[in-house]
Amino acid sequence: MQLLALHGPNLNLLGTREPGLYGSVTLEQINADLQQRAAALGAGIDCFQSNHEGALVDRIHQGHGRVNGILINAAAYTHTSVALRDALLAVAIPYVELHLSNTHAREAFRHHSYLADRAVGVICGFGAGSYRLALEGLVAHLRASRP
Repeated sequence: MQLLALHGPNLNLLGTREPGLYGSVTLEQINADLQQRAAALGAGIDCFQSNHEGALVDRIHQGHGRVNGILINAAAYTHTSVALRDALLAVAIPYVELHLSNTHAREAFRHHSYLADRAVGVICGFGAGSYRLALEGLVAHLRASRP
């Protein structure tokens, strides 16, 4: 089982960016944890971060026929990007949307997601733990949906 973790804009600043809201764990630490946990679950995972919407779309396209599932923290693009939604739907790869903070307890503009209605699930509000929960949920979903 091969997975892809996508991290959107500004997540490269984790650890120093608003630690009261996003925590002190760095993206490198999150990626290392994902690698370790995926291996323990018998899966491989590639991690990719970009501040550029098109680069994220390209990476989703590259996953077609190569990955079984996607973890996506699209960050601010969650609330604005029809392009990311269309890319995810075009490749038809199951995905879990996730966020470090509880987006529903924040500003009103963060309450809407262009990705959530077609996601396998949505995890938010558990800090870096949101990644672990999303990974475990996605792997369980993929195993349960095997013929």
